[in-house]
Amino acid sequence: MHAKDVLIDGFGRIQEEVHAVVEGLDADRLSARPDPAANSVAWLVWHLTRVQDDHLAGAFGLDQVWLSQDWQKRFALDLPARDTGYGHTPEQVAAVRVDSGDLLTGYYDAVHAQSRTALRGLTAADLERVVDERWDPPVTLGVRLVSVLSDDLQHVGQAAYVRGLVQRANG
Repeated sequence: MHAKDVLIDGFGRIQEEVHAVVEGLDADRLSARPDPAANSVAWLVWHLTRVQDDHLAGAFGLDQVWLSQDWQKRFALDLPARDTGYGHTPEQVAAVRVDSGDLLTGYYDAVHAQSRTALRGLTAADLERVVDERWDPPVTLGVRLVSVLSDDLQHVGQAAYVRGLVQRANG
């Protein structure tokens, strides 16, 4: 198995988990938070999708799906256009609300499609290409992809945990 195939499989697993965590939740449960400082399922899924969209678009020299496919307009969040959720206050987290899980999964699926296409074209040499020189050592494409994969898996796991808490609290 080639490294790109492992990455494609890993990002595919995120897609499966995003759909599972959102399935059947109404707008109130998607936005419910275990306490006022916690993240909601909606925020966690939106954030992990924004990170994947932002970081992979940057690494591959692509347009962000959020902007190029009008997802920013569909979500209609009162946030800067390129906001990914890093450093959000509890008030900003609460402002990330959606009418249904279809909006979240639709955006994730669009980002996943672009990610999968980019990953299919990878070569072993591509993984060594430096994509961010602001770090010491500079970040290669391979390191960036594993970082996003790890971050997204953590956040979808957190969303699943919050989903369980919300479901138990609401019966």
